[in-house]
Amino acid sequence: MPTRGVVYVHSTPLAVCSHVEWAIARVLAAPVNLQWTAQPVDPGARRAECGWTGRPGTGAELAAALRQWPMIRFEVTEEPSPGADGERFMYVPARGLFRATVGVAGDIQLGEDRLRALMAASRAPEALAHALDKALGTAWDADLEPYRYAGDGAPVTLLTRVG
Repeated sequence: MPTRGVVYVHSTPLAVCSHVEWAIARVLAAPVNLQWTAQPVDPGARRAECGWTGRPGTGAELAAALRQWPMIRFEVTEEPSPGADGERFMYVPARGLFRATVGVAGDIQLGEDRLRALMAASRAPEALAHALDKALGTAWDADLEPYRYAGDGAPVTLLTRVG
């Protein structure tokens, strides 16, 4: 069963735009021509987004392909599909890649074993709060939030994986 998702390139230097398109096209096995717009939060940078359809795991492949350029900021989402959890990837240059499992509503899901491990490793309430923030990707969200708002009203491109 195919799934779908969205690639959000929040910020990339102009010189890297074509490389980003080629990376996405390689994963989707289809030509990609994104509609790049200025990123007001990062003067001189560009932003774009596109929806995609493909097999489960395509989101991870897209994130791996995009992280080849450590100067870009991006998010990749993959919706849950029969037999496969959804995923969310966020990349911020100074932080690296964050990956989380997501449910049908797009919320990050933390499994029972992970929660138990966090509780066992945390000696104080502040330590538990810090560990939960890290597990939820709070720092990545905070870094990307200004870039997300700057993209309101930007055009959306829909892509379909072939094959």
